[in-house]
Amino acid sequence: MTIQRLTMAQALVKHMAALKVELADGSVLPYLAGVFAIFGHGNVAGLGEALAAERSHLPTWRAHNEQAMAHAAIAFAKASFRQRAMAVTTSIGPGATNLLTAAALAHVNRLPVLLLPGDVFASRAPDPVLQQLEGCSQGDTSANDAFRPVTRYFDRITRAEQILTALPRAIAVMTDPALCGPVCLALPQDVQTHAFDCPDTFLHPPTVQFRRPPADAFELQRAAALLRSARRPIIIAGGGVLYSQAWAELQAFAQTHGIPVTETQAGKSSLRWDHPLHLGAIGVTGSPAANTLARQADLVLAIGSRLQDFSTGSHSLFPQAQVLGLNVQAADAAKAGGVTLIADARTALQQLAPLLVGWQADAGWTALAHQQSTAWMQRVTELTTSSPPSGDLPYDADVIGAVRDSCADSAANDVVVCAAGTLPAELHKLWRAGAPGNYHVEYGYSCMGYEIAGGLGVKMARAQQEVIVMVGDGSYLMMNSELATSVMLGRKLIVVVLDNRGYGCIQRLQLASGSPRFNNLLDDCVDNGGALPAIDFAMHARSLGADAVHVDDLAQLREALLAARAARKTQVIVINTTHTRTTEDGGCWWDVAIPEVSQRSEVQAAFAAYTAARKDQKR
Repeated sequence: MTIQRLTMAQALVKHMAALKVELADGSVLPYLAGVFAIFGHGNVAGLGEALAAERSHLPTWRAHNEQAMAHAAIAFAKASFRQRAMAVTTSIGPGATNLLTAAALAHVNRLPVLLLPGDVFASRAPDPVLQQLEGCSQGDTSANDAFRPVTRYFDRITRAEQILTALPRAIAVMTDPALCGPVCLALPQDVQTHAFDCPDTFLHPPTVQFRRPPADAFELQRAAALLRSARRPIIIAGGGVLYSQAWAELQAFAQTHGIPVTETQAGKSSLRWDHPLHLGAIGVTGSPAANTLARQADLVLAIGSRLQDFSTGSHSLFPQAQVLGLNVQAADAAKAGGVTLIADARTALQQLAPLLVGWQADAGWTALAHQQSTAWMQRVTELTTSSPPSGDLPYDADVIGAVRDSCADSAANDVVVCAAGTLPAELHKLWRAGAPGNYHVEYGYSCMGYEIAGGLGVKMARAQQEVIVMVGDGSYLMMNSELATSVMLGRKLIVVVLDNRGYGCIQRLQLASGSPRFNNLLDDCVDNGGALPAIDFAMHARSLGADAVHVDDLAQLREALLAARAARKTQVIVINTTHTRTTEDGGCWWDVAIPEVSQRSEVQAAFAAYTAARKDQKR
């Protein structure tokens, strides 16, 4: 066996640089597109030296915030349909724990990222080292143990040769269709620098090839029988449709059998927006077309969906229907009391085809779907092209329409990125996605601050497309530093900031729950001796290196968007909007617990309405 004398960090980086993946189209690319790094005393000497030596084979990028750079890495993986990923490294202490939110986000969304935080000395010789977390009851605990519940695989490398087994196991989890998610290898800073005899085989890993697990014969026959018995089926397309790249099979399956298709946040763009069987978004943020048919369906075929509460209306939207869960992850397939079909989405749809020859949904049901789809498409045009009432600020739908119409075929050419607040609801209903992956909204964790960093990751995966980040003022203030990174790396974004002067989405929920205005809009948060902040978002963005402008109305917004599309570096456009108007069409109940006891009559009324609504909730 041929060996090389390498440090643990050198072996780790060489393996990462050499790892290749065979994509669905047969092409072979590096599996890890690069490493985001913020160096500190826990990773600069060991891992930093190794990354510098391999930078021509494995790019390293510096970011400005650890959480944000992990968001960018995660967004890259999502935009790549999980076929490629990135690594992220930080120092120990706050650098490492800044990754925790991003790890949880990746875990919830089933997205791969390789987290490489530095750790305290394995030798313990200098204990306590700077930034070390000390415990009185557990001597082997460090801050990195907090990664255990928010990752799919965790290991701490305490001897250099352990990397030989730990790294392949981590990659196996990242590339497993069912287990896929974040992994963490905690790297003690002394162990990073320790040398060992590394076998050459480790430095030439086999090419990753993704598995497509077929359905079990019994489950396949059971699913086919269940579908054949259905008269009014609908499909819920989740993120698994995109990760399986099953969009062509989905369209063929729906057309052949006359089944209307609805989409979750993660699954939106699985079917082109103008397809006659496309009913749009489902659930709390759903379209009237999708939710109307969901309430009448006798079977719900959930493909690649976690069936999150927003998709099921907290289990109140379709309690009358049998659920058939087609999912590569067994736990997800069984949700909502579903009959399980555990398999890769694309493979299973292909397997079902010969078993369903001649079967179709009721003709009247398919005709109703066509009618509802057409009516909703027309309504979306109305909602996104009307003008706000005289003297009123525009609301999200007005801005969405302006963004869409600034390109002749935005549905095919633009990727929209968002994560939290009112915008995900409006985008879920109103954005038109014409190609798979052109809708990128992180709504599994709905993490404020993901938007700009996520847009950077999407642009790194889809360099030829215009990436448009739509973000509220609250999320912008929470995390915006990767604007500077996008400029530094030459990855142009168009960022549209909708300023409603606070957390408008949560204030509406607060008032609907019977509570008074409190601690959400900036107007309500001025303390004694304080002053209402006058935040110039455009000036702030310019200070980070972007081109930026504040526009006064929709006409100026349209002009600014045309200029932004023609520009070569990151553009920020700010517009004042109102939080008091939302798109009332569609939607359904969402379970938000209301206090059982309160002195406020508004809370008492909200609790009575809440109690009545829960009667429709399937338990």
